[in-house]
Amino acid sequence: MYCEVRGEKTFYSIGTGRIKDSQPNVVFLHGAGMDHSVFVLPSRYFARHGYNVFAFDYPGHGRSDGKALASIETIADWVSDAMETLNIGPGAIVGHSMGSLVALNFASRYPDKTRAVALLGTSTPMPVTDQLLDAARDNHHDAIDMANTWSHSSFGKMGGNENPGVSMTMSWQRLLEKAREDVFFTDLNACNEFVNGAELAADIKSETLVIIGTQDLMTAPVSAEQVASRIPDCRIVRLNPCGHSMLSEQPNAVLDALSTIV
Repeated sequence: MYCEVRGEKTFYSIGTGRIKDSQPNVVFLHGAGMDHSVFVLPSRYFARHGYNVFAFDYPGHGRSDGKALASIETIADWVSDAMETLNIGPGAIVGHSMGSLVALNFASRYPDKTRAVALLGTSTPMPVTDQLLDAARDNHHDAIDMANTWSHSSFGKMGGNENPGVSMTMSWQRLLEKAREDVFFTDLNACNEFVNGAELAADIKSETLVIIGTQDLMTAPVSAEQVASRIPDCRIVRLNPCGHSMLSEQPNAVLDALSTIV
């Protein structure tokens, strides 16, 4: 589906469901260099179980026009504008990795638009190594290789996908390779410069779920636990074995966890 947000062509998936005013809303927010397709399983599931699903491609990502936004706050503001454009009422805001920072920022600053929150693979702050940032700045494939390797647990690197015939590591690599020039760096830099997450987390009023991969090398489990400890009404679900790429490594477990809050 397409709409115009701030005058730019914007893509969002509805999980091939139908949008009805009587149904609760779910908004999915993807991570750095990614697009709506990382949420294909939960999008389709909730669309078929009585929810309005909106999985956005941020500006400059996937099928959306425009230039990648340079900060977590500006992405959160853009999500707010997108929801107003589509007349989306309060929703469950689900974010993975960079999307979890956007969800955290959004939930703190737009409580009237937030029904519940799910943070997948989160950390605040979310520092990015100089090695990864430098490679991404140069649009070098090393950035993709590093992020893809660090995002998967040993289990994920060996295979064993619950969806037969799908390679976990190659799927994420191809998705990052599709990103436009400078987008991956812009996203990673936005994560690296996001510094006030702890204060924002304490202001979240909605029920919140934090999903942690116990072998996550990108956002350490201890950091995710610290985020959860700052949110007043928060539960934790731990996935084992699982790395940062939990949406491909443990898709059914993630879906089960989301079903408890969405």
